[in-house]
Amino acid sequence: MLVDDDADDNFIHERVIKRSKAAEHVIAKQTGIEAIEYLKSNRENDRQPPDLIFLDINMPGMNGWEFLGEYEKLDEKSKSKAIIVMLTTSENPDDKMKAKAINLASDFKTKPLTQEMLEEIIEKYFKE
Repeated sequence: MLVDDDADDNFIHERVIKRSKAAEHVIAKQTGIEAIEYLKSNRENDRQPPDLIFLDINMPGMNGWEFLGEYEKLDEKSKSKAIIVMLTTSENPDDKMKAKAINLASDFKTKPLTQEMLEEIIEKYFKE
């Protein structure tokens, strides 16, 4: 799942994911609110939650930090054990430290998502 208010970033990141064949489906949401509602609807529609969420920090309405707060409130079926990677243009060291302090965020990466970055994430979190 991609959660980013920038449609161009979502388009580029979706292409990287699809070209790598790393996912069967890529869901892109342009607001944190839309993403939370989608995750809640998974439970109602008996859909599997995403395994990986790329989350932008700076978004209008509900930023990435607020998304994490709402995500934490979801029931276990809605959120499963998704790996959440903060994917942002922010190079603010405070953001990086905050992401590390939050147990929900597994990683912090700077945009854009690259093939190499995706391979590293898959190797680190999904290698069986």
